[in-house]
Amino acid sequence: MGSLGAPELILIIIAILILFGGKKIPELMKGLGKGMKEFKDAQNGENNNPTNTTTTEEKPKN
Repeated sequence: MGSLGAPELILIIIAILILFGGKKIPELMKGLGKGMKEFKDAQNGENNNPTNTTTTEEKPKN
């Protein structure tokens, strides 16, 4: 109990195809891959996309 066999996996794949359609699945996989890459990068402590790249300086008041 608890393991998935080939018939169960086939039924799951068919259900996903019916729900999302063939055109939407590549977009879903791309988003999933991008999310996994960002998660791994964050887990490793890498930050390639800094959120705050601008600096502001105050002008001295006269």
